[in-house]
Amino acid sequence: MLSDLRKAAENTPPQRDRYIDLLRAVAITVVVLGHWLVVAVTYGEADGLSGFSALVAVPWSHPLTWLFQVMPLFFLVGGYANGASLLAHRRSGGDVAGWLITRSARLLGPTTVFLVTLTASALLARLLGTDPQLVGTAAWLASIPLWFLTAYVAVVVLTPVLYPLHQRVGVILPVVLVTAVAAADAARFLLGLPYAAANYLLVWLAVYQVGFVWRDGRLTDRRRPAQVVTAGGLLALVLLTAVGPYPVSMVAVPGEQVQNTAPPTLALLALAVTQIGLALLLRRRADRWLGRRRPWLMVVAVNSVVLTVFLWHMAAVVLAAVALYPRGLMAQPPVGSADWFLWRLPWLACLLLMLTVFVAVFGRAERRGRRPDGDPVHRGIQRGGKLARLVLAYAGLATVLVGLFGITTAGRADHGPLGLPGEALLAYLLGTVVLWLIPLRRPRRPLPS
Repeated sequence: MLSDLRKAAENTPPQRDRYIDLLRAVAITVVVLGHWLVVAVTYGEADGLSGFSALVAVPWSHPLTWLFQVMPLFFLVGGYANGASLLAHRRSGGDVAGWLITRSARLLGPTTVFLVTLTASALLARLLGTDPQLVGTAAWLASIPLWFLTAYVAVVVLTPVLYPLHQRVGVILPVVLVTAVAAADAARFLLGLPYAAANYLLVWLAVYQVGFVWRDGRLTDRRRPAQVVTAGGLLALVLLTAVGPYPVSMVAVPGEQVQNTAPPTLALLALAVTQIGLALLLRRRADRWLGRRRPWLMVVAVNSVVLTVFLWHMAAVVLAAVALYPRGLMAQPPVGSADWFLWRLPWLACLLLMLTVFVAVFGRAERRGRRPDGDPVHRGIQRGGKLARLVLAYAGLATVLVGLFGITTAGRADHGPLGLPGEALLAYLLGTVVLWLIPLRRPRRPLPS
């Protein structure tokens, strides 16, 4: 595997933007570390397995979430990469359906492996007599990363519509989206209207569209403009949280009436602007660093399993808690105490070890890449024309999204022998089967990786 990574690093096309890969790797790494620090998992004879946010017990840590909430950065990178991928695909003669299938396969392949393994483990645990409530809680904790995947698959599905729209109106579209988010927040705070569920999509779409703008070269990385963007975003963030009605924490804190992620708010967009400015500010220095062999090899290695790392990092938490706490191998001091902070170091070391095992076992599903073209049995669909393939692709992805949404919103409970809600799981699997059955057309030229 190491030789394959070295070969991939050495054969990197000169036109590939290495900085985008670095930002993706950094974003996922920070998210994983943030979850490991914020989610407090306990295990007791009476209560069994339980998980809650440590931010409730450690309120002074709320400003630190400005460092760990980097999901805007990931959507920025996603917009950049998906815009470039779609443009290259269309130039090579590919159609929209083919792009949707190949792009979503990179997300859904490792996700399907994760869900099948998770539900099989839950079923085995139930057959061995494990408490159903414990199984449900474990499955819920392990599946927490899927909320992000739901939002990201949604913007990928919309990319064939959003990118051509971006080509027509440019920076106007993210400005309109930000205005819509501000209007929804104003209606909520000033008029007392219920919070706008549309913000769950509008905020991420706004950042995603900025990724298109960056891809087209309309965002400069010159030092002075980048400093202005960074300072402006930070100033807005401070004013919105210190003077305005938004909480300081950029991660949901149970019990607080207003959250910055449920739904995403204007304050979260201000954080996104700050991160965009910093990304622009650091670009030239990072490009020089990435020109060296070893740093680029590390970035290639992380990106080869980046989704696997993200999907399995909370499963590592569940396994560590179940394996270590009941046997007294790991102490459980009160959350927020001095001892609790001291025990974070060995806890993180155990999680890293378990995640490494998960990546070694399941990372190959992500490294396999795109599936091959459809076999001759399914050529009838291909002869049916582009429209039929496009309808099937969108139907499959819509069904996948319904399933993911049902899984992420189910909450902790006994959802039956599979640990997750059966109807939602069935919808997800049905959608992936539909996508798998749609044959692919080979483009005239090879697609970039």
